[in-house]
Amino acid sequence: MTMSIDREKLLDIYTRTMKVARFDEKMRSLLMSGKLATIYYTMRGQELVTSAMMAALNQDDYLVTTYRGQHDQIAKGVPLDLLIAEIAGRATGTCKGKGGSMHITHPATGVMVTTGVVGSGLPIANGLALSSQNKKDGKVTVTCFGDGATNIGAFHEAMNMAQLYKLPVIFFCQNNHYGEHTAFADHTKVDSIVTRAAAYGMKGVKVDGNDAVAMYAAAKEAVDRARAGDGPTLIEAMCYRMMGHFFGADFSYMPPEHIEEMKAEDPLPKLNALMLEHQFPQAELDAIVAGLEAELEAAVEFAFASAYPDADEIRKDVFEEEIAA
Repeated sequence: MTMSIDREKLLDIYTRTMKVARFDEKMRSLLMSGKLATIYYTMRGQELVTSAMMAALNQDDYLVTTYRGQHDQIAKGVPLDLLIAEIAGRATGTCKGKGGSMHITHPATGVMVTTGVVGSGLPIANGLALSSQNKKDGKVTVTCFGDGATNIGAFHEAMNMAQLYKLPVIFFCQNNHYGEHTAFADHTKVDSIVTRAAAYGMKGVKVDGNDAVAMYAAAKEAVDRARAGDGPTLIEAMCYRMMGHFFGADFSYMPPEHIEEMKAEDPLPKLNALMLEHQFPQAELDAIVAGLEAELEAAVEFAFASAYPDADEIRKDVFEEEIAA
């Protein structure tokens, strides 16, 4: 695989990555200050891996992700104001404030489903990909999940079906070494998730998710294959979860050597160094971050100025509403 990337695409990945990073910092700040009270799953450490994947997609390509998927949603393009409003339970949110962070949906940017059930997004992604295949609309579906989800039956069923019908779908495993609080070696007895692709005759790729160039190259190849009708790919992107499984959780279950390894592989300083190597001035990079912070501040202001849903909303969007003839 040729490891090259043009400056425009690298800048795109940097911008997506820093938007995810600044969003995560802002959410943690709101929670710690008591301005926001909700369950939150920090994506610290996984900002780059998803940004490089989403940079390989078109806006109308589909994404199915999990309840720990705010980084996927942001990198795919969900507007920050609508996302924060949803997390804050406001009526202006992506799901009218009724889904919260675990159920973000925004079809305008291709975010079709965020599921709270581990592994359940994979067969849903197959359904979207099958629809695209039948309609010949050229869209690619990406489904994001962690290493723990690969032990769910739906993972194996979805992989088998996708390869059987050569669906335009990418199984994107962000392997952060832990399934909640359980180390990879304690829940899976294969060396790598990617080895499972061979069992279904599927192309599998293992990549360093903290390497922007390698990650984008793997993503672009998989997207191009899917769009050309050559079928699915399993990508195992190695990365780290640099904070607890949920906001407030500690690292008591992690050995000290893993924590040190994780810190050394922090994707944010690595990406900044890569940008400097490609002759991007630090002032330009800082200006991008400043612009993102201003966007975030406006999004937070919008969200907290928005009203909560009316009480009768609890009866809506549950059953199909009958339309009078």
